[in-house]
Amino acid sequence: MSPEPSKLTGLFPAVATPVTSAGAVDYATLDRLCDFLLERGADGLCIGGATSEYPLFELDERLCILGRVARRAPRGTTLVAAIGASSVPRVLELGRAAFDQGYRAVLLPMPSYFRYHQVDLAAYCAEIAGTLGGPCLLYDLPVFTNGLDPHTSLALLESEPHIVGIKDSSGEVDHLLRFAEARANRDWTLLIGDDRHSLASAEAGWDGAISGIACCCPELLAALHGSVRRGDLEQARRCQGLLDELITHLATLPTPWGVRVVLRMRGIDTGPLPLPLAPERTIQIARIEAWLPGWLAAAGIPNLLPADRQA
Repeated sequence: MSPEPSKLTGLFPAVATPVTSAGAVDYATLDRLCDFLLERGADGLCIGGATSEYPLFELDERLCILGRVARRAPRGTTLVAAIGASSVPRVLELGRAAFDQGYRAVLLPMPSYFRYHQVDLAAYCAEIAGTLGGPCLLYDLPVFTNGLDPHTSLALLESEPHIVGIKDSSGEVDHLLRFAEARANRDWTLLIGDDRHSLASAEAGWDGAISGIACCCPELLAALHGSVRRGDLEQARRCQGLLDELITHLATLPTPWGVRVVLRMRGIDTGPLPLPLAPERTIQIARIEAWLPGWLAAAGIPNLLPADRQA
């Protein structure tokens, strides 16, 4: 059964997918990662987004992950499932499974690889949302998928009752006021996906974030959003400055390798990266490893002990 639509608010880390040395999903580490994120200030979790590297996993694996997180999360935890896949039937299967297991909403990325026009994307979104019959958030991620024009997104929000919001990872700062003004008094959910605009989105009245960086440093994003809620803009700006510094360092690596490097440095090893490492990448990772402890100390973020040394 699909949940009734309701506005989502707060911080939702986009959860990485830990793997074993053989490339299988490491469910024990996934459990630990989800616990860590919820204990460190997250308001809920987003499973299956770009940070999860979802194109690398089979449909059965993704369905198992959805079920594992749903069973593991404390009662009342807000869960969002990103359901991007290579075909409409696979997208629908993921969406139905998510709603059946209590996820509050699904996040709908646009198709990837092949290029489509806006009319094609609008038809796709309307078909998925109408068939699932539950709360769907558009996911605009033009770096990896077909990009959504704001006019297309707004038209879908106006016309499709099951399309209830958007995660905007476009990086276009002018979208912030455009969507906020178009929403007016409607119950649309507006979530930022580009961490560079975390503070700007909060100041524009957006409802929160689905954040890749929050997967490795949830404390910083939680502090930023908490500062905005308290009206402490000086602290919020300090948090955004620290966030920008981290983003600059992690951007030297492919997405989301930097997030996974930081997690390993903090004691949550998500396993081998998906490609062999070129010598240049090994050097870049070593630079991040040398820089990170000082940044964590400056940010006031405690490190973690390796798993085998935790009580």
